[in-house]
Amino acid sequence: MTDSYLYAAARTPFGRFGGALADVRPDDLAATALRAVVDRAPGLDAGDPELAIDDVVWGCANQAGEDNRNVGRMAVLLSGLPVSVPATTVNRLCGSSLDAAIAGSRAIECGDAEVVVAGGVESMTRAPWVLPKPSRAYPAGNVTAVSTTLGWRLVNARMPQEWTASLGECNEQLAERSGISRERQDAFAARSHELAAAAWDAGFYADPLLGVVAVDGVDLDRDESIRPGSTPEKLAGLKPAFRADGSITAGNASPLNDGASAVLLGSASAAGTLGLDPVARVAGRGVHALAPQEFGFAPVEAANKALRRAGIGWEDVDAVELNEAFAVQSLACVDAWKIDPEIVNAKGGAIAIGHPLGASGGRVLATLASRLRETGGRYGVAAICIGVGQGLAVVLENVSASVTGATAGEATR
Repeated sequence: MTDSYLYAAARTPFGRFGGALADVRPDDLAATALRAVVDRAPGLDAGDPELAIDDVVWGCANQAGEDNRNVGRMAVLLSGLPVSVPATTVNRLCGSSLDAAIAGSRAIECGDAEVVVAGGVESMTRAPWVLPKPSRAYPAGNVTAVSTTLGWRLVNARMPQEWTASLGECNEQLAERSGISRERQDAFAARSHELAAAAWDAGFYADPLLGVVAVDGVDLDRDESIRPGSTPEKLAGLKPAFRADGSITAGNASPLNDGASAVLLGSASAAGTLGLDPVARVAGRGVHALAPQEFGFAPVEAANKALRRAGIGWEDVDAVELNEAFAVQSLACVDAWKIDPEIVNAKGGAIAIGHPLGASGGRVLATLASRLRETGGRYGVAAICIGVGQGLAVVLENVSASVTGATAGEATR
């Protein structure tokens, strides 16, 4: 077994639902991120018919519209890469691109590949309505078009009702169980906007190796959902979205978004092929499942598993990137881990940046690598909750910190 490493990353800005990226097809978004991350490796000649990419593993949660029929392969073809580059598409809903990175890293570690591009895409704006196909021609009754943007659709009647509650209702239940107040949720959401805006202003997301790339023909130079002036007081004025007396609002939950992300993974020996030094080693991976309505809490044990497989504990972790599907589930996870909240999402999170489902895992992984490189911290955790009761996590080890022998904590002092 060999080790797998993250060498580079790229993503588009994340657009609002119906916003700046609304006219861009998801396969074109995917091609943008894919080509951008390949172009960041000076050793790769994208015009070489024998381009040294063993596989592309791509995530997408919807796959009901323009992202159908293996959107990863469509991205390869649309990006101008050689037709000899293979690709597959995986679907673990919100965790799809993190799952793609996990699959890519495993292929490298077991010797099946030297270089893999992993990533994901989602256009929640362009997700179509679908009609169920009748079992017989010409049904006499009405047929309802179902939105594929988010949540359950065409539900099997055998599913218990408590499993198929809306994502918001599931998190209202989590708020009740965990005793997390509306005030804490609003404060967490305001922090996300404040930190994301500050990170953009400081140039963090413009990193030439790991940062954001423009989409051709679109006037969007940063994530579109960020509200720099958000405060807990302003967010407190929003009405609950799922229960009349609930605590979850449009302000303390992630929005609907469009975007794509990609990460370039390789073995240690791939450094010469890529013309890059590795940024971080994939040190551990974890997946966990709970009852579907408890999905928001699933990252807790996924991350614990990933840390055990990395041979470290929470005391060794310098940075955490947790996808903020809802403020309440993020707070519940942080509380369960008993970690310093200040190491979590220090550059903002999905409440501000956005959550285009299939692209978010790649974003949190790349942001984690960037944070470790910026601070010199050694270990970090990227984690994400997934609808229908699952969670994923990856532990990264900062290569420069591991080379110098710095211990966690020492590397940031």
